[in-house]
Amino acid sequence: MSDKIVNGVNVSKLFGTIEAIKGDAGIATFRFRAANRWDGGSKNTSSFDGFYGASAEQPHAKAFVMGADEPPVLLGEGEYANPVEYVLHGLAACLTTSMVYHAAARGIEIEEIESRLEGDLDLRGFLGMDKSIRNGYSGIRVSFRVKADGPAEVIAELAELAKSRSPVFDIVSNGVPVMVSAEPMAKAASKAA
Repeated sequence: MSDKIVNGVNVSKLFGTIEAIKGDAGIATFRFRAANRWDGGSKNTSSFDGFYGASAEQPHAKAFVMGADEPPVLLGEGEYANPVEYVLHGLAACLTTSMVYHAAARGIEIEEIESRLEGDLDLRGFLGMDKSIRNGYSGIRVSFRVKADGPAEVIAELAELAKSRSPVFDIVSNGVPVMVSAEPMAKAASKAA
């Protein structure tokens, strides 16, 4: 018997994964990691070479590298998207993937998905000018356009399902404990003249 594929998702393996997790909840625990290095000014680079999941280390075939910068109006060089733009990308990607996977599990064929996201941010929070203003987004709007084999009600239901199951939607819409620490690095020895 061949695997059932819907929307490019191997539904047979998806349901197999669900059954495996029912038998051993420990395989559902994942830990994703990033390593970041400052590149001067407003630039920094993150690399992702693997993660822990399904009870084992999962190396990526090649490390993923993402640069971050600020646009010139925010004193950067505009070489890369800025961190708050990456949040929008992460949210869009996760909502889209959630929608596709849940549609596939229900046997709903999707031909095309597009989305637009906008986030409102007031720099006075980041700059410490007004403590009543958030440092980050005060609101995010996501608008999907979906071409699928179902009426508007089914598409709206898929969007709600994606919202209710998306890990990134959960991260940005609910407070997540974040621990931050810092330690001094040894300074490089000065070169004798």
